[in-house]
Amino acid sequence: MTKPTVLITGASTGIGAIYADRFARRGHDLVLVARDQVRMEAVAARLRQETGVAVDILQADLTQATELATVEARLRDDASIGILVNNAGTGIGGSFIEQSTDSVAHLVALNTTALLRLASAIAPRLAKSGEGAIVNIGSVVGLAPEFSMTVYGATKAFVLFLSQGLSLELGPKGVYVQAVLPATTRTEIWDHVGADVNTLSNVMEVGDLVDAALVGFDRRETVTIPPLPDAGQWEAYDATRQAMLPGFRNAQPAERYRKSA
Repeated sequence: MTKPTVLITGASTGIGAIYADRFARRGHDLVLVARDQVRMEAVAARLRQETGVAVDILQADLTQATELATVEARLRDDASIGILVNNAGTGIGGSFIEQSTDSVAHLVALNTTALLRLASAIAPRLAKSGEGAIVNIGSVVGLAPEFSMTVYGATKAFVLFLSQGLSLELGPKGVYVQAVLPATTRTEIWDHVGADVNTLSNVMEVGDLVDAALVGFDRRETVTIPPLPDAGQWEAYDATRQAMLPGFRNAQPAERYRKSA
């Protein structure tokens, strides 16, 4: 059977470029999306030579409506694309009150709006065909406001929730949805936040991250957290969350809110 083409955003470097390498070595043709044409051409040339797969390039800034629309159209119209890796994202440095409104809006546009629109563009077609996959790159920061990355973490919490919801909606239709939650990884995002990754501890290499994420992909995990040693902790966390659901259906306030101080 012909393997589906994989469209990968943020594919010029870091996590996206490694996903391109790994899927190419699995025999998948690729569509690479990023702003940096030169870097993408270099990735594409190497993978064509080393693996023999076809690699197409779409230069696009996903925070620009017209350029984002071009990628959306490709996802809607190209029936060969069966896997979307929503990897493009960024970060900003400083605390919330130090960050400008424009920089925060740009962060949200790339980390959430673009990711959502691309998933929305491909999902109906995949559901109709009864197969395919959407991989959304989130972050453990979306589970941890204690890490002091408030807006970035909020965008990644959105990615996790969206992925879990889409999994429930699209899974019965044959579409696999995976959220991948990296921790500190050696990528260029640290340059964006003004940090030197070489001064950080417990930094995961990008190849290790993507290889672990692909193990989760092959196992069809809904949520893959490569750095977490004890999978039981996530399972307990998720089970506790689900155990609260019946309590959300009460028509009256909980007893503790019906007593005076």
